[in-house]
Amino acid sequence: MTENAPRKAVGETAGGIGGDILEFAAEAEQSDGGRRNPPWLILIVDDDHEVHAITRVVLGEMTFEERPVRFLSAYTARQARSLLAEHPDIAAILLDVVMETDDAGLKLVRHIRDEIGNRQVRIILRTGQPGQAPERQVIAAYDINDYKAKSELTAQKLYTAAVAALRSYQHIATIERGRQGLERVMEAADHLAGLRSRPQFLAGLVGRAAALVAEARSALLCGVGEDGGLTILAEAGLPPDLPPAAIADILPAAAAADLMAALGDGRARWGSRHGVTVLRGRDSVRLALCLLGGPFAEGDRPLVELLCAKAAVGLDNLRLYERLNQAQVATVHALGKLAEYKDEVTGDHVRRLGRWATAIACELHARNAFPAELDDWFCDTIGLASVLHDVGKVGIPDAILRKPGRLDDAEMTVMREHAAIGGSILRDASGGDRHGYLSMGAEIAESHHEKFDGSGYPRGLSGDAIPLSGRIVAVADVFDALLHRRPYKKAWDIAEVLDLLRAEAGSHFDPRVVDAFLAVLERDGAGG
Repeated sequence: MTENAPRKAVGETAGGIGGDILEFAAEAEQSDGGRRNPPWLILIVDDDHEVHAITRVVLGEMTFEERPVRFLSAYTARQARSLLAEHPDIAAILLDVVMETDDAGLKLVRHIRDEIGNRQVRIILRTGQPGQAPERQVIAAYDINDYKAKSELTAQKLYTAAVAALRSYQHIATIERGRQGLERVMEAADHLAGLRSRPQFLAGLVGRAAALVAEARSALLCGVGEDGGLTILAEAGLPPDLPPAAIADILPAAAAADLMAALGDGRARWGSRHGVTVLRGRDSVRLALCLLGGPFAEGDRPLVELLCAKAAVGLDNLRLYERLNQAQVATVHALGKLAEYKDEVTGDHVRRLGRWATAIACELHARNAFPAELDDWFCDTIGLASVLHDVGKVGIPDAILRKPGRLDDAEMTVMREHAAIGGSILRDASGGDRHGYLSMGAEIAESHHEKFDGSGYPRGLSGDAIPLSGRIVAVADVFDALLHRRPYKKAWDIAEVLDLLRAEAGSHFDPRVVDAFLAVLERDGAGG
């Protein structure tokens, strides 16, 4: 700023509020832009201009905890409300009672505490007319922190009251920042717990860590590479066009050294411009989170370390989930092979069926159909779960299953038992898990022969009472079965199959599912 450049006084507004405030801004500026030692804001609310001047003379050179004081002035309660809205970080208010009205100051206290919900700012009531606001009544009825009669308020008492107010505000603000920080940590932990892929989890962790600390410019999650050096697993806040191989090169030497040391001994390290914390999992390689920026407050460190502790537990749980998921996939494939061994036409059919079921589910999801049932998990699961739709055929005699002609009524009765058999096998195998491949497979096995009008089997369900997964697989199953040759029939022409789907929409099939499948076929074709 040049010597002749206009300087706006602190607290000055278009309405002239605080126009005679002393300028202390230059004293508060730091090499880091003033973030490290911002000034304390004290608001003087009094209709007597001399009170403002005397207060500044007494407290003008005041500092607390190596931070200067900046004064804001308001001469009415209305002006004070404007300044409070403009500066939510005001630490203390020196407040007169009698201004534009006899109780203007007391009404302002109600506004601060009850209307805008500011419980942190410290309010020192100063009155020249104690009879207008008796101390005992005011202290009991209003949420103020001190009461002073102007006639007995010496310079020393004013200084003591101001220091006590700032110290109290500092403690309350620290507690509130800690509370808010804990809320952010727990919210971040809940978010991470819902992620089911490792890349998403690691990316989510660095993003949440960078957002947790205001002074953090970027965050890196690192491990030890095969060559013994640092490897970057995820990052947030770095230039988007920066090649991954260049990240380690721009890492400050001190941060890189602390990362390697922390990965070695598992201890956190904090420097002036970086912080390193460690994720200690039960059965995983050690990872380290590095925050760049700063300087970091002491209260930030336990929050970051708590987030890393929660993330380490989350990674362990994710690893267990992945192992459980792999076991379920292996079980699905094993049961699918069993059904394929029993029914020679099953192999290619179930692979095609899985693709169609996934495509239909994704199309319905894109249309926002069935929002209470359809989500990403459903779309990811139905393809593999549909492999199990006819697994109950393992309980059907070969003479019926492989008969090269139409089944008679008795044989058809036996054949229809495969739906209930498959559901029973898969429900027992799922172990009560209602959110996995086997549980959806049981649902599909039992319901894909139900019909929309209630004439299907084994339970005669109708409409939306039939699970959505079963309604989807019913369409895909009939389409593929008719389109390909079976021991008991020839393959149909695709035009005939599509005519049947349209004709049976609303009776055999859910018309919404048929409509979605036709859109898939029109877009992607019927190949495969």
